[in-house]
Amino acid sequence: MTEQNRTETRSWLEIELEDDMDEELEQAVDDARVPPELRALLEKHEKSTIDRHTYFKELMRLQGELVKLQDWVQYNGLKMVVLFEGRDSAGKGGAIKRVTQRVNPRICRVVALPAPSDREKTQWYFQRYVPHLPAAGEIVLFDRSWYNRAGVERVMGFANEAQVEEFFRDVPEFERMLVRSGIILVKYWFSITDEEQQLRFLTRIHDPIKQWKLSPMDLQSRIRWEQYTIAKEEMFARTNIPEAPWLIVQGNDKKRARLNLISHLLSVIPYEEVPHEPVALPNRVFNPNYERHTLPPELFVPQRY
Repeated sequence: MTEQNRTETRSWLEIELEDDMDEELEQAVDDARVPPELRALLEKHEKSTIDRHTYFKELMRLQGELVKLQDWVQYNGLKMVVLFEGRDSAGKGGAIKRVTQRVNPRICRVVALPAPSDREKTQWYFQRYVPHLPAAGEIVLFDRSWYNRAGVERVMGFANEAQVEEFFRDVPEFERMLVRSGIILVKYWFSITDEEQQLRFLTRIHDPIKQWKLSPMDLQSRIRWEQYTIAKEEMFARTNIPEAPWLIVQGNDKKRARLNLISHLLSVIPYEEVPHEPVALPNRVFNPNYERHTLPPELFVPQRY
């Protein structure tokens, strides 16, 4: 039997399972792409990482548990908010992608708000975030949040010191209100070193398919590294409350960071497997009088592969 025939006779289930894994493999291959301009520099940068087989095995297991957590949240009408904060290129987006990869987007959704409009700038600062808070049975992941005021807005001069001080006075009470309303609030900070951020920015500069990730604001964040550090330290000191403490994710190793974050997120709620009614696929109803029409060939996408 030829290799082609063996491929064609493999079971549908085998192929379907491989396709599912390939989605994650594509992302891993993308993460590993190294532009020639950076190869020499990166080879000098020693970086240990988790064994690839172990990573994929654990990721798939943890994602299966996330599905159970999602079902539990929906079944019990819980409300959950998870904040993802950290420096630019710290790995927030990659972690969010792995959290949401297998779950139901109607239950677990991502909020990534753009810069405030002129109208929003005149509103109560927290007002534009409130409409995105979860109802019963929902999980909301904020890809950056109201903590923009304590970080980028402060460092870049988009908010004055009076506004920042007002934020620091208000945010503990705002978050206590959320918790009192029944929201489970989890705050993650992704931490990377100065050297790691530099290498990730250089990769984005030289990699055409990653250049969209690099904004003028990112470049300014490199110049203001120490200012961001000072702002972060004050943010921790003034907003690390018992009702919603900060949790720091070590982000230099992206794969370990993803696994550690998901593992911790699963520990926040003592979830259990939700009972499900057995599902049986109903038989299709056939109409003997219906005759399927042949569609014109120009409607079909050309089969180039």
